[in-house]
Amino acid sequence: MPTKDMITSADLADLRRSALGTANPLGVAADLADAVEQGRLADPGDAGDALTLAAEIAEVRARLDAALRYADRAVAAYPSGDDARAGFARALRARILFRSGGREDEAMAELTALRPLLTEQPDAPAYVSAALDAGGRSATAEEWLSEAADTLLGQRATAAGDPAETASVTAGAAVEVGPPEAPGVLFFLLQQRHRVRRNLNMAHDRTDDLADRLENQLLRRAQQQAGEPDLVFFPRAEFDRLLADQATLTEVYGPDWDAHRARLEKELVRLAGTGRAGLHVLRGSVDGLTGHAGRQNGDPAEPQVRAGYARELEARPDARIPWPPERNDACWCGSGLKYKKCCLPRSRS
Repeated sequence: MPTKDMITSADLADLRRSALGTANPLGVAADLADAVEQGRLADPGDAGDALTLAAEIAEVRARLDAALRYADRAVAAYPSGDDARAGFARALRARILFRSGGREDEAMAELTALRPLLTEQPDAPAYVSAALDAGGRSATAEEWLSEAADTLLGQRATAAGDPAETASVTAGAAVEVGPPEAPGVLFFLLQQRHRVRRNLNMAHDRTDDLADRLENQLLRRAQQQAGEPDLVFFPRAEFDRLLADQATLTEVYGPDWDAHRARLEKELVRLAGTGRAGLHVLRGSVDGLTGHAGRQNGDPAEPQVRAGYARELEARPDARIPWPPERNDACWCGSGLKYKKCCLPRSRS
């Protein structure tokens, strides 16, 4: 099907979502390629993106010869090999070469050239490993991602002044994940490595644990920015003391200990329903909260102070209380009752 006479960046975004659902996807791909050649792009800088989309459409429709032609043109259209979009186009080209048969060496040469990007560009772990998987080389993807992760973790330990601490980073020390809107290269690298290893049915290792913790950390930050509750838990005596000292916090942590535990249990159930794993509450104390507030020159009533205290607790493995326990095990709240007789029913109240 023909597209518009002039194709804007917004048009390309719409086509990426809708092209495969049209009556003639291959016609859309051909028209995108023609638009580049005929100068029908509102922004000539979109040429590489338009040709990459054409290549993706043709690949999905199993027109590999056309897909490879479009991919070759896409790679050439980007002004610099350092452009992150050029890396995706080259990985797509490698994927098509694998699928074409008899060109595995060319595909591997292309991906080997992209391997340094694993520690430099957030998107690279996903598109490089996807291309390797298309060539039946998922084990190679795991090897490359693991080496890249070790490199970045080692660099962080060296920057901290102790290269020997790399193991402690993966074992439990805090790693900065970055803000929710821009988590950073290490986050995406660890998440992709985790996915590849899971697909290979490999045993969970310490770096996988770190990937889980960073994902949870990122989600908590996003929730805190959106005003969602944290998971700080105050044992009974601490909770009573907290409300005696900070009566205004009843709106945050609950008017009594039963409500406090119910709030946490409901939030944990909600998070589990979204697919979150490795859930836990964070054991807090009045002295810890007020001490953190003092160091920040703030007040425990301020949301940013409480969020900062939650992050401080998250960095301490001894503050984490795993959730959920088995139904017949002791409840996570420390009441001494079985979970099924204590906090489990609170999620339904």
